[in-house]
Amino acid sequence: MASIKPHLSFWQIVNMNFGFFGIQFSFGLQQSSMSPIYKYLGADEASLPYLWLAGPMTGLLVQPLIGAMSDRTVTRWGRRTPYFLVGAILCSIGLLLMPFSPALWMAAGLLWILDAANNVTMEPYRAFVSDKLAPAQHSIGFLTQSAFTGLGQTLAYLTPSLLVWWGMDKDAVNGHHIPHVVIVAFVIGAVCSITSVLWTLRTTPEHPLSDAELAELRARPAGWRHTLGDIVDAVREMPPTMKQLALVKLFQWYAMFCYWQYIMLSLATTIYGTTDQTTQGFRDAGLLTGQVGAFYNGVAFVGALVLVPFTRRYGPKLTHSVCLALAGAGMLCIPLIHSPLLLLLPMVGIGLAWASIMGNPYVMLAGSIPPERTGVYMGIFNMFIVIPMIIQIFTLPLYYRSWLGGNPENVIRLAGGLMLCGALAVLFVKLRPRAADGAAALADGQAAQGVATPALGGGHH
Repeated sequence: MASIKPHLSFWQIVNMNFGFFGIQFSFGLQQSSMSPIYKYLGADEASLPYLWLAGPMTGLLVQPLIGAMSDRTVTRWGRRTPYFLVGAILCSIGLLLMPFSPALWMAAGLLWILDAANNVTMEPYRAFVSDKLAPAQHSIGFLTQSAFTGLGQTLAYLTPSLLVWWGMDKDAVNGHHIPHVVIVAFVIGAVCSITSVLWTLRTTPEHPLSDAELAELRARPAGWRHTLGDIVDAVREMPPTMKQLALVKLFQWYAMFCYWQYIMLSLATTIYGTTDQTTQGFRDAGLLTGQVGAFYNGVAFVGALVLVPFTRRYGPKLTHSVCLALAGAGMLCIPLIHSPLLLLLPMVGIGLAWASIMGNPYVMLAGSIPPERTGVYMGIFNMFIVIPMIIQIFTLPLYYRSWLGGNPENVIRLAGGLMLCGALAVLFVKLRPRAADGAAALADGQAAQGVATPALGGGHH
């Protein structure tokens, strides 16, 4: 990208990242509603992880490829813009159709389309931040993405409960027992997905490439083989910091996938004493899952700002470690809680960890990768999200009944233990000097400008 990039105002950065709101609203609906939808359509509890395969597999296949392609793309609309638009349109279609699925196979198939579309949009979006912003503003750029992650997912989790509070019947269901409030939530998500991305495209044009940059791009060999070659070369030359972060991400994303898949079933057992998807208690557990999920995402939205002084003083590694430890302790406590109100306490730790997970690793990574290969390295880095998810999908069903007793509460306990392992592993990551020093310097400099910007910045896939 252009070697000298203009300093953007806070509101320009907000406009630039607003499309992330729609992407994360979609992910929030998946996290809160896909396991219940699968259960309504007759899925077996132990097989639930297999039905979540779409997200990590499309992330594994799509993100590095789209990242590398967007690095090499030259159009009159820009490098990243075509991917934003196509992905957002396909995502909206998937969201509209999902709650009307008449059978389990159709819901699982639509999730593949939906996740592929989200990944087509999200991967170039992360590279877009590096394209538009000078290094001194990377922190605020990724922070804003983290904030919109929290806001989008908060509203996605909370939408069914808001619809009930506004007068919809929480017990009204279609022929497959899918509540009407869930159907309306997905329709709202479809609208948010396309409109938020269109807002970003309208307000934030991409930087034009210089003649030298255009010449360099056009001189690169074309074709899919060369694109794959870029990915292979990038993996071979992967920076040490990136390799060390892989273990951290293994623990934290295996844990988060366990949590998302089984939290609703765990709460149905501990709070309402049921696992029968036809009962009112099971539907109430779905609403409660949305409410506590909205709370922890709201904590993440605010926490991205609240963590500023801690990150500035103690560094991003220690801050991330503490946040993961708080989430681990919270998850271990969830099965012991039998009052909905008390669930808010562990959600504070989960929310702080979510704020850090969605930003901190990207800031640690940003100082260690060459800027001309941002797209492909962001795509590869997201493989460190999806590979743990794939491992979880193919391993958890093997021991769900034998080791965990077929009890969803034990899956949540497992997630807590893995979060604690991640908290320990991050302490062994060695940052490059410019990344470690830059984190504190950026926070100090931007705080002096009156902008709240932690050194942590801002999925599922």
